[in-house]
Formats: sequence, structure tokens, C-alpha cells
Amino acid sequence: MSEQHPSVTGDRRRWLGLVVISLAVALIIVDSTIVNVAIPSIIDDLDISSTQVQWVQESYTLVFAALLLVFGTLADQWGRRRMLIIGISIFALASIMAALAPTGEFLIFSRVIQGIGGAMILPTTLSLINATFRGRERGIAFAVWGSTIGGMAAVGPLLGGWLTTEYSWRWAFGINVPLGILIVVGALFAVTESKAAHPSRVDVVGAVLSVITSASLVFGLIEGRTYGWWLTADDLTIGDWTWPLTISPIPIVFAVTLVAGAAFIWWGLRRQRRGQSTMIAFSLFRLTSFRNGNIAALIVSLGEFGIILSLPLWMQNVLGYDALQTGYVLLALAIGSFGASGAAGAFGHRFAPVWIVRAGILFEIIGLVLVALVISSDTPWWQIVIGLFVYGFGVGLATAQLTGVVLVDVPVEQSGQASGTQSTARQFGSALGIAVLGTVLFTSLGSTLDTTLESTIPDAAAREQVVDLVVDSSGSAIPALEEKSPEAADAARDAFSDATRYAAFTAAGFLALGLLTTISLGSGRPREDEETGTPEPDTTAAPAV
Repeated sequence: MSEQHPSVTGDRRRWLGLVVISLAVALIIVDSTIVNVAIPSIIDDLDISSTQVQWVQESYTLVFAALLLVFGTLADQWGRRRMLIIGISIFALASIMAALAPTGEFLIFSRVIQGIGGAMILPTTLSLINATFRGRERGIAFAVWGSTIGGMAAVGPLLGGWLTTEYSWRWAFGINVPLGILIVVGALFAVTESKAAHPSRVDVVGAVLSVITSASLVFGLIEGRTYGWWLTADDLTIGDWTWPLTISPIPIVFAVTLVAGAAFIWWGLRRQRRGQSTMIAFSLFRLTSFRNGNIAALIVSLGEFGIILSLPLWMQNVLGYDALQTGYVLLALAIGSFGASGAAGAFGHRFAPVWIVRAGILFEIIGLVLVALVISSDTPWWQIVIGLFVYGFGVGLATAQLTGVVLVDVPVEQSGQASGTQSTARQFGSALGIAVLGTVLFTSLGSTLDTTLESTIPDAAAREQVVDLVVDSSGSAIPALEEKSPEAADAARDAFSDATRYAAFTAAGFLALGLLTTISLGSGRPREDEETGTPEPDTTAAPAV
């Protein structure tokens, strides 16, 4: 299949287009992190539970991950710039809905719509870069793209802290509207349309199966502690209907995940053998760099951003920081990430990209361990900053280079599918990371606090009431608990600190596993002739179908 793409020579507008594309990435990354520091204010204003706290994050991430493949494929066929503009428009409209949300349920619904818009944006930005730039310029473009992700992941909390403290948490969503308008105008002016020359029909069945697989898995991980991992925890009722089984619905949901996932793979391979279009370009997995790179990306993402859920809650509810102070502390991550982008540029020509990825993951592990070791109910801010800076430095090194490693051998005409697959691996890993680390945080918080309070509150029913209050409020009830029982409040702070430490160590463990998966990756250097810009044959993998 031939490819329609913009000229890669003599077009200065494409560098301005890269700025617009990076702003689009910044919009969705900032939004996914800006909410973290606003959560305590949202809890107070809308009176949402700890499960709803996770769903404010996960409803966005879940839909985002589930639809990346769909929109990555559609962007190749309908036009990548068109898909980008539609995605930005939907995202901005959903942001207005979120800013005006009167209840937690409506806020979660608005985040679902945001996830749809975000899923249109992210793979499209990658495929636009892949179609527009060649050779070393593509490496520079990916570095800018990746550095934007790393830096904005920490700028988001600072911006969210300022808006929440000075104005309202609602402005954490409202800020997306003027940014969205700016990006749409910039895309119309500076981003050239590109798409596949001969579009194929969309695999509707594959799309539905991919959504079911992703949605059921993340739902089970989030709701497992609420409904019970095996046996039903409490009476489950929806209106007048009561769950009739002793077994929890969670094992059934996981069974749906397995069946839908197996069916997705079977269906895709079947269509591929018939020469029909598929949601995932299964033939690309014959490329060693693409296959192993996606596995590494998924595992690394499990630990890379999930910890950002627990740290703002801990700093505000245990250390007593306000949203803006929390943002200032998390700014260390952004500074580290931006510093890493400069280091990667200086040493990128001396070391293979895969070694920069490994160094980045190692820095991330060290940073998280440093943070975990200093977490307590009275940790000074500067000790947190040191670990976050090291962690951010690692994020900046690893993010862009890993993207380049994954896509280095992918043909341009399949860049949308490949970008969607790579983005799905990362976002799916991120969704699982938030779900798993959120479960670790709140489950360990409940068990640790219950054990600690046994001597202070001997009555089991009264103790359970206090534990549920702290857990369901995600720790925001601790200041109010201080007035009634200082001892219980101190125990809650210590338990929340322990739970945050466990979450940090869990994230570091995922990253360590991700580091091991990079052993199987190649160098990640582009196989292109520098003079002609044509790809050299890939002798390590079967040709793509």
C-alpha cells in the first residue's frame, strides 16, 4: 500500500507543525496529571468515594487505552490531521462538561468523553511525525515528542495546583478550552494532511473485542477490592436487583477478559490470513524491534506514571500541603525530565537508543526507591524533591527513545496502526499501573490502619467505621479525624505513609521488570541510508505483509 505524506524536504512549516503536535500531546498529558492535585478539592466539593477517585482517573485512561487502536487505524484512512482536529475538538468540549460537573458521576462521564478525544489525538501525533520526518530528523522529532510527555507529566500538577489553589479545581479542566482552540488553529495552518493512499475497511469485530478486553481487565482491577476478589465482599445491589451469587463478579469479569482477548487474537490472525485489514498489524510483530519494544513499553508503563496517583494524596492529606505546594514539589520531576532531554541530545549520537532507554529506566527505579525510603508522616519537602528529580531524569531519557526503538523498522504506510499499537501498549500499561498501584495503596492503607488501631479502638465495628472513613475519603478525612481523636489521626497518617511507600516500591518493581525486558531489544538505530533516505532491508525479521 502506497502512502500519501507531506514533503520531507524544503518544508519549514513541518517544524512549526511539530510544535503544534507537541502541544496536542501536552494537552492530553497535562490533563491526565493535572487532575491528581485537584482530587482532594474534588472530593470535598462533590463528596466522592475512594473508588470514584480511581474512576475519575481510570474512566479517562480506560477509554483512552481501549480506543487507541481504533483511532490509530482510522487516522490512516480518513486523514491524520483531520483525526487530530476532531480529537482536540471533542476533548475541549468534554473539558467544558467536566468543569461544570455537578456530581461525581457526571464528572466521570465527562472523563469518558475526554478519553475518546484523547484516543484520537495520541496515536495521530505519532503517525504524523512518522510520516513527516525521515532519518536523523525523525529522531529529533521523536525526542521533542517524548520530552513533551515527560515534562508535561510534572508541569500538569504545578498548573493544577495553582489553578485549584487560586481559583477552583474546575479551572483544571477549563484551561483545556483555550489551549484546544490554539492547537486547532495551528494544525490547520502548519500541519500537512497525510493518509494511506488506498484505505481498507475497518475491522469492526476486532475493534469491539479490543474494547471489551481492555475495559473488563481494568474494571476488574479497580473494583476488585470493592466487590471482592473471589467471594462477594458485601451485598451487591443495583436498585431492587441483588447479585445472586456467592462468588464475586470480579472473577467473571476476568474470565470475560481472557475470552475476549483470545477471540481478538484469533479473529485478527484469521483476517490477516485472508488478506483483510486488522486492528493490530500482526505482521509487524515479526519485527523484533516492534514486538519486544511493545512488551517493554507496556511493562515500563505499569510503574512509570501510576505513582503520581498516590503522591499528591499523601502530600496533601498527610503532610498538609495545599495543591500549589504539591505542584511545586512535583515540579522536580519536570525539571529532571527537561534536563534529560538535553543530555539525550548531547550523547544520543554516541550511544545506541536502547542504552539510553536502559539508563532512563534505571534512573527511574533509583528515583522511586529514594522517594519510598524517605516517606513518613513528617518527611521534609527537599527529600522528596531529590528522588523525584532523579525519577524525572529517567522518564525524560526513556520515553522518547523507547518510542523510536519500537517504530524504527515500521513502514510508513503502517505508521498509524503501529503508533496506535505502541500507544495502546503504553496506555494499557499505564491504566493497569494506576489500577494496580491504586489497589495496593488503598488495600494496604485499610489493613495497616485496622491493625494499628486495635489497641486504640478495641471495638471492631467502631474501628471499621474509622478505617472506612479514611479509605473511602482517600485520606481527606484525616484532618477532621484529628479533632475527634488525635491518636487515630496519627495512626491514619502513618498508615497512609506506609501505603504510599508500598505503592512506590511496587512501581519500582514493575520498572525493574521492564528493564529486564529491554535485554532482548536491538540497538534502536534507524536502518536508513543517510544519503538516499531509503530503508535498508531488515535481515532480522520476516517482511511485513
